[in-house]
Amino acid sequence: MSVGLRVDAGDPTPPYEQLRRQVLVHVATGVVTEGARMPPVRQLAADLGVAAGTVARTYKELEASGIVRTARRAGTTIAAGAAELARSSLAVADSGPGVDELALGFVATARAAGADDAAIEAAVRSALSRP
Repeated sequence: MSVGLRVDAGDPTPPYEQLRRQVLVHVATGVVTEGARMPPVRQLAADLGVAAGTVARTYKELEASGIVRTARRAGTTIAAGAAELARSSLAVADSGPGVDELALGFVATARAAGADDAAIEAAVRSALSRP
């Protein structure tokens, strides 16, 4: 599920919050669906170059809000009904998804479909050139 998850060191938003919001966007937009398994904490932390505690806090907050479930042997998975909860959470935080969140969802979906950054950029430019 780490597809599209990134931490921007230049962003003043704490890394755990950057990850939490990205997971919410992925779930709300259907990039990640109910039952999908999240990477183990240590693996995702290593992939992103952050402390394991950062990812653990992200997962803890997502679990508290009903987005994920954690079980010892099954790991962390996207919970039933998470898409609606994620959409509600984003709407409360932003009064509706903003352009940044929509762009993140599009990019994550395109990458999951195998598109590279050049193809994604070309698609956006093409869409912007239309009336």
